[in-house]
Amino acid sequence: MYVFRPDPAESFGPATKPLLIRGGYNLAFECSATTPMVLALHIRPERSTDLVQPEIFTLFPDIPYNIYIDSFGNKCTRLNAPAGRLSIWNRFIIADNGLPETLPVHAHQHDVSELPEDALMYLLGSRYCETNKLMQIAWSLFGPYWEGWPRVQAILDYVHTWLQFDYQSARSDRTAFEAHEYRTGVCRDFAHLAITFCRCMNIPARYCTGYLGDIGVQANFAPMDFSAWFEVYLGGRWWSLDARHNQPRIGRILIARGRDAADVAISTAFGQANLTEFQVITEL
Repeated sequence: MYVFRPDPAESFGPATKPLLIRGGYNLAFECSATTPMVLALHIRPERSTDLVQPEIFTLFPDIPYNIYIDSFGNKCTRLNAPAGRLSIWNRFIIADNGLPETLPVHAHQHDVSELPEDALMYLLGSRYCETNKLMQIAWSLFGPYWEGWPRVQAILDYVHTWLQFDYQSARSDRTAFEAHEYRTGVCRDFAHLAITFCRCMNIPARYCTGYLGDIGVQANFAPMDFSAWFEVYLGGRWWSLDARHNQPRIGRILIARGRDAADVAISTAFGQANLTEFQVITEL
């Protein structure tokens, strides 16, 4: 269960030292022919002011690329991958306040008529979040809870308990409904199911992907991967939550946001591009 944490300034005081987190990745793709690609692999623009060492983004071979901001505000790279191997590296150092995330324990749930227009899309079903298939289940499970944080907390606790994390069963096409039926998944499935339940209960929820190192928790010696979590809109702002770990964490580094994983894929290839190397780095 998510544990209540008071305001960080009250809990830790001004003596808390910021953390410097080193991050990045080594990726490689093999293409049978020249292949247009879009990558969502940069730090979100709003975190750029926290970068102590800017991203060092390197391609080999050294091919041209363009950077643009997509409709969700994500920083994306557009390129034409040549036939053969394309290696992609990135390194950066970012400052973090070193505090666990705060929770919306006192934030109220908005009536739909009160929501800002840009939050409305996050009430709707999407590719991996089939609200139509889970609506009845959601209301039967979470309807009895008070609106706002009590209801969101019930969703987090349910998803965290209901799904069994199993990296070996990872699938790129598993939907929230399928995850609920088979009771298994990885972090993206935990996020999709929690997002879907929130939307069913008229709580805007959006998908997030980025870096999450083992800071302030027991080390996990499995190979590092990008992480998925979600955000809910309560009390006039968005809050980061994590149904897989089900506890406030330190040092999340956001890469991209969207309706679900389809909007924030690390790579979208318009042709055949096989991922042949994958290493993610997040460390103090």
